[in-house]
This record gives sequence, structure tokens and C-alpha cells, in this order.
Amino acid sequence: MLLVLLGGLLFNFVAFVTRPLRGPWREISAQVFRTGAQALGITALVGFLIGIVLSYLSAQQLAVFGAGQFIVKLLGVAIVRELGPVLAAILVAGRSGSSITAQIGVMRVTEELDAMRVMGIRKGYRLVLPRALALALVMPLLAAWTTAAALLGGMLASDLSMGLSPEYFLVALPKAVQLSNLWLAMGKSMVFGLLIALNACHFGLRVLPNTQSLGEGTTASVVTSITMVILVDALFAVLFKGVGI
Repeated sequence: MLLVLLGGLLFNFVAFVTRPLRGPWREISAQVFRTGAQALGITALVGFLIGIVLSYLSAQQLAVFGAGQFIVKLLGVAIVRELGPVLAAILVAGRSGSSITAQIGVMRVTEELDAMRVMGIRKGYRLVLPRALALALVMPLLAAWTTAAALLGGMLASDLSMGLSPEYFLVALPKAVQLSNLWLAMGKSMVFGLLIALNACHFGLRVLPNTQSLGEGTTASVVTSITMVILVDALFAVLFKGVGI
């Protein structure tokens, strides 16, 4: 069913591009606000704390070898390339993915999906397409936001633990991390967002008209989305292992 959902998304996207004035713009803007703007606080907090923890742990190990100046490259590559996008995707999968599954599942329980079918409204065009486009758009932005917060936490922790000034950190970071790492992170974040949206819609449409199925579908959606994000990230790491390193 997931492949059928993906094929339907492609056809609906073509219809949306060819007739944009009749597109579900209100639904798209609402999903951008819910999945993007409302997630800024939690992603920034988690990213900042992860940056602090990673910086403190790295500083202890590098200090043993007298290589404290390499913490900038270590934090830069690890956060920009991997931790920022993956953290943002996991948080969105748990927060927004579960919300999408629950929304569509409640529509199944209250027979709204049946009413849409009777009225000839395409579920893929009005439910799946806005959520997929919104998450594909906001995930790179959330990944960049989470990365910036994590780097800020790492910079402050480096100053406190190793005496590396923020000025040195900001000057050394562009030299230590190539721009290709950032583009790779943004590209895979868009893939993460699309997969999370498709997976959440898939489990939402599979919900049976009872509350037990709604809870089980929401749980399965979150677990599957997080697992999918980690697997796809590992695939990206293997395919692009020579980029920006």
C-alpha cells in the first residue's frame, strides 16, 4: 500500500503543478505551520543540549592527546552532516508523524474518509499531498535550525571546557567543514521529510474504525518512521562516504 501511496503522490503532484491555482494551498500552509513553526522550540532545545554533551565528551578524549583544536572539525562534521538532520527527523517523526497518523485515523473513526469518497474528493490530493509537500519543505529548514542550535551548544561547551573562544570556533568552522556536507544534509533531510509524511499517512489510512486500532496505528507509525530514518541515513552514509571529508 505504501508503494501505491507513493505512485498516487506522484500523479497528484503532477496535477498540482499543472493546475497550481486549484491546489490545496490552505492545507499546505497549515501543515507547514504545524510541522515546522511549532517544532522550532523542541528541536532547538534538543540540538543545543546534544551539542553540549558531544562537546564535553569529545573534549575529554582529545585533551588526552593534546589535540583540543580538532574539536571544531569533529563537532562540525558530526553535527552538520549527521546529528543535525537525524535529530530533527527523529523529533519530527515522533511529534508530527504521530499527529498526522492520528488526524487521518480519527477521520476514519468518524467516517469522514467515507464521506470524502462519496463526495468524490481525492484523499491523496487533499490529505497526503499537502502533508508530503509541507514536510519535504520544512525538514531541511528544521535540520539547519537544529544544526545551528547544536553548534551553538558545542561552541559554548568548548569555551568552558577547553578555553576555545567563540571567535576561534566561528573562524575555524568554515575551514573545517566543507559546504558539500551542508548540501548533503539538506538533501537527505528532504528525503526524510517525504518518507515520514508518506509513512504517517500510510498508517493513518490503515486505521480501522475503532479506538484500539487508532492507538496501534499511531505507535506503529512512529516506530517505523524512526527506523526508516536511521536506515536511510545509513544508506546515505555509505553512498556519499567520500563527499566533504
